[in-house]
Amino acid sequence: MGKVAQSQWDFGELFPPQATRRVLSVSELTASVRRLLEKEIGQVWVTGEVTNLRTQSSGHIYFTIKDADAQLQCVLFRSEAVSHRNLLQDGQKLLLQGDVTVYESRGQYQLIVRAIELQGIGALQVAFEKLKQKLQAEGLFAQERKRPIPRYPQRIGIVTSETGAAIRDVLHVIERRQPSLEIIVAACRVQGAGAAGEIACALRLLNEWSRGLDASRRIDLILLTRGGGSLEDLWAFNEEVVARAIFESALPVISAVGHEIDFTISDFVADLRAATPSAAAELITEGAHSSRGWLREASACLGQLVTRRIEADRERLEQTAARLQRMHPRQRLRQQMQYVDELYNRAQRCAQQKLRDSVVTTRNLRQRLVRAKPSIAFKQLRQAIRDFERRLREASRQRAGNHRATLKELRGRLQLLSPENVLGRGYSITTEAATGKILRYASKMQPGQRVQTRLKSGTFQSTVEP
Repeated sequence: MGKVAQSQWDFGELFPPQATRRVLSVSELTASVRRLLEKEIGQVWVTGEVTNLRTQSSGHIYFTIKDADAQLQCVLFRSEAVSHRNLLQDGQKLLLQGDVTVYESRGQYQLIVRAIELQGIGALQVAFEKLKQKLQAEGLFAQERKRPIPRYPQRIGIVTSETGAAIRDVLHVIERRQPSLEIIVAACRVQGAGAAGEIACALRLLNEWSRGLDASRRIDLILLTRGGGSLEDLWAFNEEVVARAIFESALPVISAVGHEIDFTISDFVADLRAATPSAAAELITEGAHSSRGWLREASACLGQLVTRRIEADRERLEQTAARLQRMHPRQRLRQQMQYVDELYNRAQRCAQQKLRDSVVTTRNLRQRLVRAKPSIAFKQLRQAIRDFERRLREASRQRAGNHRATLKELRGRLQLLSPENVLGRGYSITTEAATGKILRYASKMQPGQRVQTRLKSGTFQSTVEP
């Protein structure tokens, strides 16, 4: 810092020495930032969506959680005892607990994960899902083991709190729809520590008490119910001991826990789930309630049935009387007499037709006999012979005339082809004088050879000259 002026002529130091500065290395600055983050922020809960998940061969898991505006690098070391590692999946929204620190080699801040939960659900929901998967694998939710609910129950057991709203709703509905229904209440706590054990004991108690009664007084079904509440309030119905007790129950069990949107493990194991306690009471009394209207209409229905039965019997009686009338001996005798008359008429028609056929046959035979008389046959044969002789004579004359014309034509053609006719037109025939062989080619004739030439009239001999 410069020297302070003492007077108007003392201007102090015009050029003070350079101010002192602290220069940090990158490593020192990064370490300071890390210590500051670990001290001021430390361990936090962070929620976001998992992305860029990768597992190294060392067993360490690296990933990023993000929201719409930012992202945070995270690391889960292999040695860290963290449950629910299987929840780490790309796209999964999680709630993470960890320590905020800086990875000094890269100069980036990150979260070292210490705990993992599903976002918005928490540890209870994770436990719910794990128990649900376990019991489902064991077959406690299988549909084939669920039993039908009796349509007309006479006696039911209810497992619930005797001071809760659920029992009041159930009793109100039963009083309105089926007042005669007998109810046995096994009171127990339905929330808080130890409630699950009391619920399971109440279920077993009703089963044992029902087995000790005769068949006409036994309980028909058990209703397990309570009113709505948070997940923590309803947690007793998500305990494994309650699920096992429902599964082992010899009596059908209806589960009606919470509101319509609430689902518990007991709902999946029970033989039937009702959305609310009131809905469960309506399901139980449905048979009796629907039968009430049917009973009111039974009188009119019986009257209609009796009327229809009488009409049907009357129609059947009329049909029977008609059949008896048709089967009466007099009716049968009349039918036989009518049949005999029909046979007589048919026989008469057949005889007449046979007589007409015989007359026609006789007439035809007489005509054939007349046509077959010997004198007539001989006369016809003589005429046929004369006709044949005439046709033969005419055919012979025509055949001879044809032959004469053919012979004349052949004679003319033969005369045209005759050597005599050819010689008459100025041609001659030359032959060897010694052998009489006809000569056709001058090139084959030898000088001095004697030849004979025939004309139309006469012959002469000559000698071939070269």
